[in-house]
Amino acid sequence: MQIHTAEPVAPGVVECVVRCVGGLVRVGQRYEAGRFTVDWINCYGRRVDQIPPPYSAKVQLSGAGVEELRDRVVILADGPRSYGYVGPREIWRAARGAEGGRAVGSAAEFEAWVSEQEQADLAEPFTYVVDVQGLLWLAPRRSEHVACAGRGQVLGAGEVAFRRAGGAWEVDEISNQSTGYCPDLDSWAAVAAALDRAGLGRPDGFTHEVLFRRCPGCGEVNVVREGWFVCALCGDDLPADWNL
Repeated sequence: MQIHTAEPVAPGVVECVVRCVGGLVRVGQRYEAGRFTVDWINCYGRRVDQIPPPYSAKVQLSGAGVEELRDRVVILADGPRSYGYVGPREIWRAARGAEGGRAVGSAAEFEAWVSEQEQADLAEPFTYVVDVQGLLWLAPRRSEHVACAGRGQVLGAGEVAFRRAGGAWEVDEISNQSTGYCPDLDSWAAVAAALDRAGLGRPDGFTHEVLFRRCPGCGEVNVVREGWFVCALCGDDLPADWNL
């Protein structure tokens, strides 16, 4: 989450106006390697348990050194980063009744799933997500990531193609291409663990890497191409670090 203002109210306690820039901000969540804890969240005058991106709220943070927090600083939650849906709302609404993905938690489950796929689908990449329990979900490429995920939070999302080599299935190509969730490149750790759990051979990283950045000026979500960190809509500079 990003700190907008921070006001000390007691030793080791501050009240902050924050914006959720990824995953969920939850009561009881710990940040910065356990240094700070979210004690409560107040959103528009009402106490809530969590806020998703891109919403703002007032929170109380406690912990040693919390008074040192400054405006515009982004602090990271402990554990794997999770991603909330940031795409068009009409796609979010349509995903409510759409067919979801198939959970694949073992080599046997993958074999069962892949045996049901049409040859035309096998010839192109599939949609995938990794849920917050670290489980791989797969769906045909025409499926939206948010539908594959059942509209839930994810640890990773993108497209993946498979090939059969030496009698076993393995990943041929894989990316973090998901304009619905816009995962950062560090989501690879969760993706790799989910592929290993499914018994699939894999590369050492994404074969196609996508950098997503939100423009601080106009709010447009950009795909950074050829290292050009400039907003395609308004021309403002884009931040070096992931900020969705």
